[in-house]
Amino acid sequence: MNAYPEPQCPIIIRYHRLLEAFSRSDDERDFYLDRIEGAIIYLDLDKPEEEIKEAEKELNHHSNRYIPVPKLTYYESKKVMEGFVNEKVYDIDTKEKLLDIISSQEAKENFLEFVFDHLTELDKWQQFYLERFKVRIIEWLCKHRVFFTFEEDLEMPKNLLEKAKLHLFDVKVPKDVAQARDIINIKAASYQSADSYVQKPRRGRPPKALPKVETEPQFTMDIFKTCSPTLRPFLYLSDYNPDAIYFSTKFQQTQELNQSLRGIERPKVDSRLEMLSQRLESLRHLSGKLGSLPGLDQPQDRK
Repeated sequence: MNAYPEPQCPIIIRYHRLLEAFSRSDDERDFYLDRIEGAIIYLDLDKPEEEIKEAEKELNHHSNRYIPVPKLTYYESKKVMEGFVNEKVYDIDTKEKLLDIISSQEAKENFLEFVFDHLTELDKWQQFYLERFKVRIIEWLCKHRVFFTFEEDLEMPKNLLEKAKLHLFDVKVPKDVAQARDIINIKAASYQSADSYVQKPRRGRPPKALPKVETEPQFTMDIFKTCSPTLRPFLYLSDYNPDAIYFSTKFQQTQELNQSLRGIERPKVDSRLEMLSQRLESLRHLSGKLGSLPGLDQPQDRK
């Protein structure tokens, strides 16, 4: 058994990268999580064949360090889609249509196309998917005894978090790094309780939609001190993309799916403004028709 340096605090993982790995891992894509430093390895088959063979040999030799990311099965995909329909879709016609899509061929892509073409369901789907998969990923990490925290969940200055990553294997550290480790440990412990992150569905009237405030997270630089030169070309270092689509291997971001739906890129328009614009146009059209009728062009004074 290989000996590895021991992290002195929970490893810091970028959640959005691990979510992408879970969503896109399939028969043609293999992802691995480094349980020592939190790096994600993507065995990119477009790399030179010799590099791929060496990387595979390295991963097999250190199989207790690099954990293969599980591939989403058809049954699991179907359960996710059915869960969304049963818990979040309230219109009966929409629910029936989605259930028909789920039971048909190419269910995932057709399901996404339908949801992205119905703005009332889109926000609900994205929130549901992120919450559901976060539970799945946390359970997987706990099952493999990975003591971790997600960088997106940590609230501390960027430079301090980078220092904590830089001193990951050091026993003696500066006072500010020791304090940062205390915060990281508290956050890591919170993932161990399933009740702390599972949101149970509610019965009754649909909840009132709250205004969504989007803030782009600030990330630290990547620091992987013990990653071998053989695997460095395969480090998965994707940047955060708020338009990413995580449930599809065919579409990687919203723009691609929009092009598929309309043939050209569709500008992002607030659904309420779009609806008001359509109603105003209908009123103008109706007003024009009424104005052309005899006796309706001028008001008559009553006697």
